[in-house]
Amino acid sequence: MIRNFRELYSYRGLLLSLVQRELKARYRGSVLGFFWTFLNPTLHMLVYALLFGVFMKNQITNYAYFMFVGLLPWIWFSTSVSAGASAISDRRDLLTKVRFPAQVLPATVVATNFCNFVFSLPLMVALGLLFGVVPSWHVALFPVVVLVQMCFTFAMVYAVSAFNVTFRDLQHIVMNLMTLWFFMTPVLYRLSTIPEEYRRVLQVLNPMSILITSYQAIFYEHQLPDPVPLVSLLGVSLVLLWGSTQIFESRREEFAESI
Repeated sequence: MIRNFRELYSYRGLLLSLVQRELKARYRGSVLGFFWTFLNPTLHMLVYALLFGVFMKNQITNYAYFMFVGLLPWIWFSTSVSAGASAISDRRDLLTKVRFPAQVLPATVVATNFCNFVFSLPLMVALGLLFGVVPSWHVALFPVVVLVQMCFTFAMVYAVSAFNVTFRDLQHIVMNLMTLWFFMTPVLYRLSTIPEEYRRVLQVLNPMSILITSYQAIFYEHQLPDPVPLVSLLGVSLVLLWGSTQIFESRREEFAESI
């Protein structure tokens, strides 16, 4: 794992260049261009707010803001994993070049979507101010939660990108699983609405529920996140990251031939 990230650091110029290219190419040719970075999560929020806040009469105060706080990190995670599954298998043009660092490709996907996440944060703050919710000192814990999510996201993306090279159906399975995962994550509802016996199971089996509730604690509830599950998730994420980078390294020599 350390070797993998040491190499990433040594190729940081290439990584930055690829991220910039992805950000520019993502909405190239569209009329609104870069503004889709803000419009995409906003449109998602409006649809869910209309469905669950108006039609189904959700009782959560400032529901649109509550949902948006969880929606932004979820989009970062789900888009990274979905796109990361094919990060290696779709880039034969680069991998067939001599000594191209394959580990840069999954990292590019995570970093690009992280940039979109960061760019959307002012929109979340503005929405909160519109509802009269002002950020408190608890935002000091925000980088900690982001770090945990970064580790977990990297672990997932490295694993699925490596396996998808030989099992191409995985990318389609992952995209469908993301829908199920989304509704099992407390983005549209409070975790407290789930019966206690299922709530504990959900927290153990769904790491994203820990992350989403941590963001909600910081920005919506103005509380410190529960440290025990967050620290536990960091430990699990580091173990998963070590395992996924080991898998990635063991299969890296086969990538050029397999694709």
